[in-house]
Amino acid sequence: MSNESEIVYGRQPVCELLRAGRREVKRLFMANNVRRTSAAIMQFLKLAEKRSLEIQSVALFELDRLCRGGNHQGVAAVVADYPYAELTDLLEAAKVRKLPLLVLLVDHVQDPQNLGSMIRSADAAGVNGVIIPRHRAVLVTPAVVRASAGATEHVPVAQVVNLHQAMLTLKEEGVRLVGLEGSSEAVPYESCDLTGPIGVVVGSEEEGLGKLIRETCDVVVRLPMRGHVGSLNAAVAAAIAMFEVRRQQGLAAKGPYE
Repeated sequence: MSNESEIVYGRQPVCELLRAGRREVKRLFMANNVRRTSAAIMQFLKLAEKRSLEIQSVALFELDRLCRGGNHQGVAAVVADYPYAELTDLLEAAKVRKLPLLVLLVDHVQDPQNLGSMIRSADAAGVNGVIIPRHRAVLVTPAVVRASAGATEHVPVAQVVNLHQAMLTLKEEGVRLVGLEGSSEAVPYESCDLTGPIGVVVGSEEEGLGKLIRETCDVVVRLPMRGHVGSLNAAVAAAIAMFEVRRQQGLAAKGPYE
């Protein structure tokens, strides 16, 4: 366990942190003006008690300072650094699930809100894990944890030095890589076979998929756009694609989602 610390803040993110139990919790804080009878706070208190953790009551301004102005909703936790998974962990995870492997690969996304939203959607879709590059991209920061509503504490996130190399490793394991792009050359996603082990690859907010990343994908698909705006937010596009993959995988397996 790392000796480094960071702050997780917000009622749901802190509750998910406590529920998941993946990180060492060093200190818990609650603003002294918080109404203890609210459902979220009662849940927070119950989870802290279950893990035998003491809660320190502090003034609101102290919590504001600790969270550097983040929307803490009256609660925060000092925790060990985020525990990244290994790529092999994600591959192993699929062996105990009814549905085939589904991973999300994120190509140099910079916005914490976008990455957090993707991880939240990945959790909802039952994705086996998320893969992000170590350099020139946002990592799992407190802001990402907050944006994910705590889903980061449940979804394995693998941090790799080279995203292209990770893609090659997945392909060697029989995973088909499906890139998302809005170009006319891309295949309409509704006509694409998305069964079997799949890796959904989403590009950065400004540049989309990098050239090498795009070329390494087995197929590049586009989502139907029938409105006036030319493209979707990267996080929204990733969510639609992940749920479509799970839908097709579920139909192919002829069984319920797990």
